[in-house]
Amino acid sequence: MPPETPLAKLVTAAEAKKLAKAFDMHTASDLLAHLPRRHAQRGELTRMSQLEAGEEVTLVAEVVSTGSRRMHNRRGELFTATITDGHGQVQLTWFSGGKVLGQHLTPGRRGMFSGKVSYYGGTLQLTHPDFQLFDEQSQQTDAAERWAREPIAIYPGTSAVRSWQFATILARVIDRITPLADPVPAAVRDEIGGMHYDEAVRRFHLPRSPEDIERAREALKFTEAFVLQAALAHQRAVAAQRRAVPRPLPSTEVTEGSLRARLDASLPFSLTDDQQTAGDEIAADLAQSTPMQRLLQGEVGSGKTLVAVRAMLQVAEHGGQSALLAPTEVLASQHLASITDALGPELAEQLRPRLLTGSMTKSERQRVMLDIVTGETSIVVGTHALLSDGVEFADLGLLIVDEQHRFGVEQRETLRRRGAATPHLLVLTATPIPRTVAMTAFGDLEISTLRTMPAGRQGIETFAVNLERHPTHIHRVWQRIREEIDAGRQAFVVCPAIEANEDAEDDRDTANVAEIVDVLERLPVLAGVRIAMLHGKLPGAEKTEIMRAFERHEIDVLVATTVIEVGVNVPNASVMAVLDADRFGIAQLHQLRGRVGRGQWPGLCLLVTRMAPESMSFARIEAVAETLDGFALAERDLELRREGDVLGSVQSGGRSSLKVLRVARDGDVIAQARAHASALLARDPHLQQAPALRDALNALGGEQLEHLGMG
Repeated sequence: MPPETPLAKLVTAAEAKKLAKAFDMHTASDLLAHLPRRHAQRGELTRMSQLEAGEEVTLVAEVVSTGSRRMHNRRGELFTATITDGHGQVQLTWFSGGKVLGQHLTPGRRGMFSGKVSYYGGTLQLTHPDFQLFDEQSQQTDAAERWAREPIAIYPGTSAVRSWQFATILARVIDRITPLADPVPAAVRDEIGGMHYDEAVRRFHLPRSPEDIERAREALKFTEAFVLQAALAHQRAVAAQRRAVPRPLPSTEVTEGSLRARLDASLPFSLTDDQQTAGDEIAADLAQSTPMQRLLQGEVGSGKTLVAVRAMLQVAEHGGQSALLAPTEVLASQHLASITDALGPELAEQLRPRLLTGSMTKSERQRVMLDIVTGETSIVVGTHALLSDGVEFADLGLLIVDEQHRFGVEQRETLRRRGAATPHLLVLTATPIPRTVAMTAFGDLEISTLRTMPAGRQGIETFAVNLERHPTHIHRVWQRIREEIDAGRQAFVVCPAIEANEDAEDDRDTANVAEIVDVLERLPVLAGVRIAMLHGKLPGAEKTEIMRAFERHEIDVLVATTVIEVGVNVPNASVMAVLDADRFGIAQLHQLRGRVGRGQWPGLCLLVTRMAPESMSFARIEAVAETLDGFALAERDLELRREGDVLGSVQSGGRSSLKVLRVARDGDVIAQARAHASALLARDPHLQQAPALRDALNALGGEQLEHLGMG
């Protein structure tokens, strides 16, 4: 059967329905593309130290003990089994079927156990897991020895289709599927050596030895990297063919007449060397007829907004407009305030910066849209509302996208197509990007970096507060907040959830805004303190007013979710407590703490957690507490994070996320693939000689590849 054969012709109707629902799987090629997450041996015990709450896992483990007891709140008995990997333990729990389970789950038996990880009473747990015990075959036969040595493929699974269920289906049909086309051209594949694609896929699914697995993995790594780099190379080539309006610096740049020179002269400080260098790179790009495609990455508080404003003024000098796209209304409002403040009264009056958000009234939106289409405003800051039908620009010369990972690529392109000519593009991010990620997620962009912090910025002290070890330390957290408030300063308290039971990933209670506000208002140590809440479910106008009240110091403590993660600038805020900090990633924690220490006082960030000190979650928190270097944290984050969320929606479309390529450690493979892909696209820009690669690029996703000229 060819790879495009519908699954309904290969498997039962019930299986086809389950596979479609669980994995959006419809064809034979979809089935083969669902690669094992890892491989294990029947005699091997899988480490449990990497488990995180909320993830679906399949564990190879040994039963240590079993037990049962009557339940207090319902009829029947609770049956439990404890399994081990030799380094840690996980408890399995069932609310029924204990007699039958006890006959099979006896101490010493090994097998595969699948379910969702949760915590209960500080113990890792799988509730009602599925399992498949390894056969107790005689060890006296050659067949049994081969069976024990043969690797087991462990697949990403769901509650409907467990790992071994998928493996059984695949083993039944894989030999009926004709060979897969190789996206890597034969000449390239022969040059790099190793397995060809079809063989690698089949060996990875059904390896006969550990050597099979490693050889197949290397071939599949290169294939993933090559397809990704080919897409980026094609994107760069298409971008180079577009035409933009050149916006060079005026010859009077050094005089008082230039907009940018007037701004620079009004600044009460000097630009850092990094700001000057980045500004020069951007200025040179804006002067070209090829659209700028540049990423400006910088530490929290390194002055990216000022660099962006100087670029806006260069465009405005030629009568062009700039649009800044922000992910949230709070951030958009903050950007408008920062830009207006940076411009000063005279330039702000001349350029008339405007805000466009979804929460504005119809009449307010219409007034702003009229200013945009007539060219009355040179600078527009907005949220997704900028992407709405009816928003037209008189002369859009520069598009600035803040926090690229919050937007799909097609959204960026929607706005870029609003102008008569292609606008120049500047992407801002306060999340430092490791080299290998820069080659992948942002491979179509040139990169400028701000590492130096402006003079006068105070440092931030960060401490991990472990309530598992020291439960009473939470009182000291509230006391430190009171001390800062008594000194005339303000505080953030950050929670992972808005309301109770919002996060049902596990059995732990999660700190939420609603309950924490109630708790703080009743604490004697915070008596008389003005407390307010801010979260994403509030109406846009209300969120904006709360932030403005906080800026005016009408609020002492702001209890918020991550809506304050980026862009919020309140210099008087000096302390932040992040509750259940283990719920956040390294980059997110680094972003959050950047909200304090922005004024004349040092910042203090308290990362509060109830996780065990030896857990991976606590390791992330300690990593943040140990350094303020965002670039070092980005590399550490890449080492600790689960693969698959490293590149986000930028690196692929739909289901086709990275499966075996690991950007944290496969930099050499990515660089090799980039070189080969770039050379191929230079020789054959339309991939006429590489139809399988073209098909692979199109498979990344129609809308996303449309701007690559491949959709």
